[in-house]
Amino acid sequence: MTDKAISPLRRRLIKDMTIRRLGPGTQQQYIRHLKSFADFIGRSPDKATPEDVRRYQLRLASIGTTVPTLNAGASALRFFFRVTLKRRDLAETVVSVREPRRLPVVLSPEEVSRLLASTTNIKHKAALSLTYATGLRSSEVVSLKLTDIDSDRMVIRVEQGKGKKDRYVILSPNLLDILR
Repeated sequence: MTDKAISPLRRRLIKDMTIRRLGPGTQQQYIRHLKSFADFIGRSPDKATPEDVRRYQLRLASIGTTVPTLNAGASALRFFFRVTLKRRDLAETVVSVREPRRLPVVLSPEEVSRLLASTTNIKHKAALSLTYATGLRSSEVVSLKLTDIDSDRMVIRVEQGKGKKDRYVILSPNLLDILR
């Protein structure tokens, strides 16, 4: 797509998202949701009315759209109306849906022991132990470096984890033995 194919309104939206440092994936999703909204109402989204927003969200709910998708669309519309158009009245008409909370499946200590004992490769055992003991995501475990482990303070530094955030996690003595 060339710059000429982008409408001034979309260009302004992209600049607003860039200023606020929204990630490329978020920007792409917001644009997709706004295009879907514009297609639904049959005109430019800057000409939308509160009734258009209500009908669009009702349509999404009626076709069985998942809760995360509904909320992502609501965030996109809210951002567009509040930031790009400066129309707080429309932003307030957008509703988010509560997602039901589910308890996670937790392994028993025996199941964890069997899982760790089933690995024959020490590298695999260390990765599984790190994941279980620290709650790290798999991408965070894979990107760890030796310098990230601080055995004096008993912490592991996680750089640029989810949301591009740095954080520390606690390092247990048993995990330190496995890593050594």
